[in-house]
Amino acid sequence: MIKLNELTPRPGSVKGRMRVGRGPGSGKGKTAGRGVKGQKSRTGVSIAGFEGGQMPLHMRMPKRGFNNPFALQFAEVNLWRLQQAVTAGKLDPKVPVDAAVLVAAGVIRRPLDGVKLLGKGEITAALNLTVYSASAAAKAAVEKAGGAVTTTAPVETGEPKGKLQKKNRA
Repeated sequence: MIKLNELTPRPGSVKGRMRVGRGPGSGKGKTAGRGVKGQKSRTGVSIAGFEGGQMPLHMRMPKRGFNNPFALQFAEVNLWRLQQAVTAGKLDPKVPVDAAVLVAAGVIRRPLDGVKLLGKGEITAALNLTVYSASAAAKAAVEKAGGAVTTTAPVETGEPKGKLQKKNRA
């Protein structure tokens, strides 16, 4: 019977740790495998991307584009996916469909900032959808099938937002 205190790894499977800086006879004495003097021979130093004063590669490369921190992320749903859910019995055409219903039916994983309806595929079920926005083709296809699409996206007025807005002075 094997006891827990008698368990050992197979002979030769575990190698001892390299002991550096323990004299010239060890083969890893003096500089301990770090080369010679300087900043990199010291402990706790990381100079990632430093090229000895030359302009580093990541600074020589051209920068492109802009990442908008205020951009909205949408859960996109195509018509074929809605029809698939109706056929499988996960969506009831009699019940109004919004983001919460789509999540419960497993059509989308999470609503994010809203649901966008896209027109890929066909739909035969008459669904009453409430989404953030819908493409013109998707809207037309749903209405052709006897359903309706309500969008909740704010209407663009064309006026500037925030600090750019001019105040009316009388």
